[in-house]
Amino acid sequence: MTRLKNRTTAQLVASDAANGSPRSVYIHVPFCAHRCGYCNFTLVAGRLDLAEPYLAAIERELAGLAEPHEPRPVDTLFFGGGTPTQLSPPQLSRLLQSVLRWHQPAAGYEFNIEANPADVTPELIALLAQHGVTRISLGAQSFQSAKLRTLERDHQPDDIRRAAGLIRESGLQLSLDLIFGVPGETAADWQADLDAALALAPDHISTYGLTFERGTTFWNRLSHGQLHRADEGTERSLYLRAIDQLSAAGLEHYEVSNFARPGRRCRHNEAYWAGQQYDAAGPGATRYVAGVRETNHRSTTTYLKRIQAGQSPVAEREQLGPEDAARELLVFGLRRMAGVDRAWFAARSGFEIDALVGPSLRRYVDLGMLEDTGTAVRLTREGLLVSDAIWPDFLRR
Repeated sequence: MTRLKNRTTAQLVASDAANGSPRSVYIHVPFCAHRCGYCNFTLVAGRLDLAEPYLAAIERELAGLAEPHEPRPVDTLFFGGGTPTQLSPPQLSRLLQSVLRWHQPAAGYEFNIEANPADVTPELIALLAQHGVTRISLGAQSFQSAKLRTLERDHQPDDIRRAAGLIRESGLQLSLDLIFGVPGETAADWQADLDAALALAPDHISTYGLTFERGTTFWNRLSHGQLHRADEGTERSLYLRAIDQLSAAGLEHYEVSNFARPGRRCRHNEAYWAGQQYDAAGPGATRYVAGVRETNHRSTTTYLKRIQAGQSPVAEREQLGPEDAARELLVFGLRRMAGVDRAWFAARSGFEIDALVGPSLRRYVDLGMLEDTGTAVRLTREGLLVSDAIWPDFLRR
């Protein structure tokens, strides 16, 4: 493999480390009222009895991650789950204070927290605003009652509108998650979802095609013929409809699944796609620091037991080699609609794109799935529809 002679990946990692700690932090809150049939995230349903032990464990983990043992400045904070807003107000306040003790928001920071529409109250909004939250991401998924029932969600369309109104009134930014390709969904259903979402004037919208993951109840129902996937043509048409309608409404399509008003991109996720360092805490949380990726144990109870016993919660650890790190950087970067600038990639990774994936790149350009301008590589409209099929070729040595 040909490497550039100026700066190697190892040197860049060392430079990142020398320039300070990660500027983005993710906190995983594993609690939900129930597990939706399609969900394979790290969570525990109906186990709020574990909330106090979880809060104590998070405090210990955060203190252990602070090296040197002092607060760090950060540009982005993201609380995901699970459902962070399942915690009671005192518990959520304790969590916010614990995180902010060790991670102090820098000027112009972004602080995003995921919320279930049914959980949003004026008191919750006030609590979040008091602690500096800047954006609330609502797991809306759909504005159709029948579709919400199929997805096994525990909220109704009016809950979304009420929650969005409260968020808007508070001055906080609003982000909405939507799912398409649900069994039985029609083009009219998806059109109605897009119309309803845009009517709320959100700052950000994420759209995801429904996936059937092993271990979920949806997977089991699919295997037994109780559910049926949307056909490929339907999924393609729904996704393209979202791209066209959201773009026409003034939202920038800046990443495969994400759309934002000008200046309202999710900067936290952009840190991931740019290959920057990020820290994380909580069960199942993954951090990437100085070229090392670590993932905490995905079992919440095991995570708690390890912390309580004074042990590391880390279940998986991987030191990325220079080539593997470069390949991941390329794939993450290609998820962005701007694509990957060749000069930036060479300076950042120590590799030329052609040296890494030349034959595969040329094949996908010939197929019309990638565009190569000579200075940058990016997905085409056709490539957007099949991007997940491209990435394995670029990750494979």
